[in-house]
Amino acid sequence: MAMLAAKQHGHIIRAQLGELGVDDASISRRLKTGRLHRVYPGVYAVGHPRPLPIDRAAAAVLACGPGAVLSHSSAAALWGFARHWPDPFEVTVAGDRRPKQIRVHRSRQLIWRDRTRTHGIPVTSPARTVLDCAPTLSDGRLGRVVDDALRGPLSRDGLADVVSRNPRHPGAKRLEPFISETAAPTRSQLERGFKAFARRFGLPPFELNVFVCGREVDVLFRAERLIVELDGYDFHGGRGSFERDRDHDVDALAHGFVTARITWPRMKGTPAKEAQRLHAVLRRRRDELGV
Repeated sequence: MAMLAAKQHGHIIRAQLGELGVDDASISRRLKTGRLHRVYPGVYAVGHPRPLPIDRAAAAVLACGPGAVLSHSSAAALWGFARHWPDPFEVTVAGDRRPKQIRVHRSRQLIWRDRTRTHGIPVTSPARTVLDCAPTLSDGRLGRVVDDALRGPLSRDGLADVVSRNPRHPGAKRLEPFISETAAPTRSQLERGFKAFARRFGLPPFELNVFVCGREVDVLFRAERLIVELDGYDFHGGRGSFERDRDHDVDALAHGFVTARITWPRMKGTPAKEAQRLHAVLRRRRDELGV
């Protein structure tokens, strides 16, 4: 029993107990003595309850029966695309089983490419996970999820494949702009893109690649004391760079400079929205500084 449960994040189902010769009376005795703990109907933790979300997510999949996979926001958490686990867990099933305390999605369209296993848990593929999450995410959040996923297990080809197979899915249209993107832009491409962006939307005068507070910044609106960093993963990627960038932002703020960050997908995908937001920041800075 313990060996089987160890392969399932500490959990076992009633059918497996029956195969091991543990009948209903024995299950009841083990529940009373604390050797089993009911998690979902027909799903038990062996020895002691498992408080970690990843363990409880595994139990949720077991509760939904054969062929069930962790999906949607729960799959995003398992893949690392989301910071927090949802409550309740989300699972996709092909049949009609819908245990209480689990958010169940029913789909007969999941093929083998939409299913995989990670951390020992059946889960939707990275591409299918992003597709399922897309309808519920804001534009900014969706962009961050896709960017994070593309730096990890998701490929742009995989994203194109799942969208082409599910054109009527509510997330398909929202993912199409990410499929057509090329590789991350170089620094010079970002700078040329920003110049064209600034001309198109009438941004005030700015300087490129100047030193502020002892470091070189991408764009400086000097009168407004506003730094704009053009984030591209070729030279702003990685945990170390991420931490350094945020450290620089706070250091600049201590010297009276505010930092805004613009990514290539936002500048190319939603330029009007990005320009409107940047104009608002610039106006606010002029009001604060009296210029």
